[in-house]
Amino acid sequence: MTEIYEPPLPGYGPRGGDIDSKGVFWASLASGHFASFDRSKCKVLNGPTATGKHCAEGWTLYPFPGPQFKGVSDPGSAESSYYTWVDQFNTLGLGKDVPIATGNLNSALLALVDGKFVTLRVPYVNDYFTKGMDGRIDDANAGWKGRALWTTYATRTMFHLETGKGTMPKVVRFQLRPDPLAN
Repeated sequence: MTEIYEPPLPGYGPRGGDIDSKGVFWASLASGHFASFDRSKCKVLNGPTATGKHCAEGWTLYPFPGPQFKGVSDPGSAESSYYTWVDQFNTLGLGKDVPIATGNLNSALLALVDGKFVTLRVPYVNDYFTKGMDGRIDDANAGWKGRALWTTYATRTMFHLETGKGTMPKVVRFQLRPDPLAN
């Protein structure tokens, strides 16, 4: 059996997604939104009225940070996030089940914490462009030092970046200290 649930307008075009530990689906949308879908909120699950557009109440849309396209009045953003990963185990230190989207036009990762975006920006080399990420806990007893979020950094044309010809793809490790002076 297959179930289809389309995000309500102004949201459209789900891209890469992940599921949190409570079964909520998170996805980056082509409309410039981060979306969550909670199937438990649906009033209709099957039957003749289950057309794909039958559970708008299960969706929540969060406009990504950044401007909208010129001349577009719909809420959303020009952000072209590609992928979403949910930190089910608080690997990064922002909390359990925090969804994180690739922020390709923000040169960042975009984490949604308590309904607000936390921007994890890579300041150099412009533009940080990742297509995926994953967390890793090497030593749960080592605090923040034993945990990290890992991403790739690459495009099809690395030579177009500000560092020019010879620029190679990289791996980026994110670690967050619980406070600035933490050892």
